[in-house]
Amino acid sequence: MTTVSGRPAPAPTVESPVDWVTALTLPGPEQDRALRDLHGLLVHAARRQVHRMAAVVGPRDVDELANQAADEALVALLGKLHTFEGRSRFTTWAYKFAVLHAANAVRAAAWRGREIQLDGLEVLADTAPQPGHYAEAHDLVAGVRRLLGTALTPHQRRVVVALVIDDVPIDVLAERLGTNRNALYKTLHDARGRIRSGLRTEGLLEETTGARS
Repeated sequence: MTTVSGRPAPAPTVESPVDWVTALTLPGPEQDRALRDLHGLLVHAARRQVHRMAAVVGPRDVDELANQAADEALVALLGKLHTFEGRSRFTTWAYKFAVLHAANAVRAAAWRGREIQLDGLEVLADTAPQPGHYAEAHDLVAGVRRLLGTALTPHQRRVVVALVIDDVPIDVLAERLGTNRNALYKTLHDARGRIRSGLRTEGLLEETTGARS
């Protein structure tokens, strides 16, 4: 059983890294026991992370988000089980999956029911430094703002504004747009490439970004 006292969960039945990997890989009673122990550990780690971020979720959401995060973390961990090299304790490695998915779950919950502005560039009101000491930065920011409106497709612009400016969690945006994370990453990558190219064309960005000699 896991607790919310802040203390670590009881040590799993399977302890050494080799035993964890073996038990989780080979079908049978040991695998069932290892999966049960591992899921309990992930729930415990996820619950602690949700508590750390509790300001953005209601208290009644903690268990729901922790279990959701643990389920997703378990699937992700099993998919990467072959990458575990034993350089740290297996449980330490597993905790990272739980913490990551718990944080994602909390951020997604914070956006639940909130409207996402997917049109227009109102959020890009000119808040750049005023001309003078920061003229160069002002020109660069103005160039980026201009290219967001002219160099990108409407879909690219929506994705950039949502992910980069409004800080919408990528899973939330994927759900709202009926797409997936990989497609959004590709869109964001292409949009950044267009903006960089436009800035170079306008002389606002050097061709190479390496250190000057």
